Order: sequence, then structure tokens, then C-alpha cells
Amino acid sequence: MSTKETFGSFFHEKRLNSKLSLRNFCSNNGFDPGNISKIERDIMPPPEKKEILEKYIRALQITPKSKEAEEFFDLASISNRKIPEGLSKETVKLLPALCRKIEGQKLTEEEIEKLIELIKKE
Repeated sequence: MSTKETFGSFFHEKRLNSKLSLRNFCSNNGFDPGNISKIERDIMPPPEKKEILEKYIRALQITPKSKEAEEFFDLASISNRKIPEGLSKETVKLLPALCRKIEGQKLTEEEIEKLIELIKKE
């Protein structure tokens, strides 16, 4: 996943791969073209309901439970400022430490060991 990619750009790229215009894509799948256009341009966030996201996955012909589907759901979560599903409570507790490390602060030995163990489990 590109760090610059957004849910909207991912969605847009997948729709273009279907070789359908926005209107045809929406007409074929029962979506509102105005809403899909806003989602593709990152003006409107993706829906939070998993059922709606699953409809989008089917319409975009993304294989369920594939890496691409995982990326789709992760980008939707990120766009909605939510932690992606499937992370253990222990991993979520260590996210602040990981973010500090990414921002250049040092992790303690204990934090590093916990992260390593959690990564091995997941």
C-alpha cells in the first residue's frame, strides 16, 4: 500500500479498471453517482458500515479476503480515522509506542520486545 494512496484514489483506480464510466458503474450497481464521485475525490469519507463496503468490493470485482480487499478495508478505516479491524487489544495498546518510534523517539527495550512478540503472533 502506498503511503500516499487514499481510499478515494484506490476506489477510483479500481473503477477505471472496470472500464466503466462513473455513471455506468453506478447505474449497474445501484450507487449514487454524486456520492461515489465525492468518495473518489476524497471529499466524502467512505461509509463505515461493513455491509456497504462489501457491496463496493463486489462492484469493483475485488476478491473477498484477498490482500486487495484487506487494503480496501484498511484504507476505509484510515480515511474514517479508525483503527483497522483485526488488530489484537495488545497491538492497539502498543500503537502509541510505534508512532513515537516512527516520529523519531526511542522505544524502550520492553516496548521493542512486546512489538516483536505481537508481530510474530499476528
